[in-house]
Amino acid sequence: MKHLIAVGILVALTTLGVAAGLRALPLAPIAASAQAGPIDALFGLHLQVIAFLFSLIIVFMLYSLVVFRRKPGDASDGKHIEGHTGIEVLWTIVPLGIVLYFAYLGAQTLAEIRRVDPQALQVKVTARQWAWTFEYPGDVTSGTLNLPVNRQVLLKITSKDVIHSFWVPEFRVKQDAVPGDKMVKDLVITPDRIGEYKVRCAEMCGTNHAYMEAPVAVMATAQFDAWLKQESETPTDPVARGRRWATKFGCIGCHTLDGSKSVGPSWQGVYGKTEEMADGSKVVVDDAYLIEAITQPAAKLVKGYGNLMPATIGADLTADQIQDLIALIRSLK
Repeated sequence: MKHLIAVGILVALTTLGVAAGLRALPLAPIAASAQAGPIDALFGLHLQVIAFLFSLIIVFMLYSLVVFRRKPGDASDGKHIEGHTGIEVLWTIVPLGIVLYFAYLGAQTLAEIRRVDPQALQVKVTARQWAWTFEYPGDVTSGTLNLPVNRQVLLKITSKDVIHSFWVPEFRVKQDAVPGDKMVKDLVITPDRIGEYKVRCAEMCGTNHAYMEAPVAVMATAQFDAWLKQESETPTDPVARGRRWATKFGCIGCHTLDGSKSVGPSWQGVYGKTEEMADGSKVVVDDAYLIEAITQPAAKLVKGYGNLMPATIGADLTADQIQDLIALIRSLK
């Protein structure tokens, strides 16, 4: 009995120490949504159980090694111990009960974080290789996920090509983006901390997967309303409209605007330039070539680049939108 009491005290002390150590570690980024609270609470409870199980194993093992070690000169056999049915039933039923209890807590937490407010702001999230676009009421499209603080947002998530996964670590929630018109997935977020974050793709989706990010800006309600009102007005400048279409249709996921390298040629300084094609021919990048490159992506490929453009991009864009994109490319000297 004295050994059991000693081990019990040591297990309790070790559990407290390990649990405190785990809580002190920066295992997760700051919490920035209402959904993060119950998720972090459940995660913290898991850590406490982990600390207890770790202590239960380590303390018993080390205590046995120290207290019951063979004494010098003792060559006798150890005592023969039979199994104990009661203990075996106990260590089967107790873990089963713990697992079922955590299943209940998990279901309860999931129901809580998926509860939709009828007044929630709806934002359509479209993933494509390798960019995110966000569509708001009033025909507003942005490459940045702008959100009002302390207002629930219902994200309607879909993909244009392969499976992606929407994830903002500070919000704690994650949802796959699956291709198909009937495969729109819902994700509820209530941002409660003003700041800047990042959307990351958490599903391996191809060559540029590691760089498939988008900024997230959580702002005051008045600031968000002003931004939404400003963006709902169609720009009169074709270059500004071109930037809008480049964001909406995911062009900036493969073509940079600043000369940096990506999976597609950068648009900066390309207009008027003579480019070598994959077949060895030379082409001047003018309006005619750009129209052909958009409407028939596989017709003439720039040397060193594969055909990764969506085959339907030409059909998705109107003639006027293509002209706006060309105006944008022409302006990037």
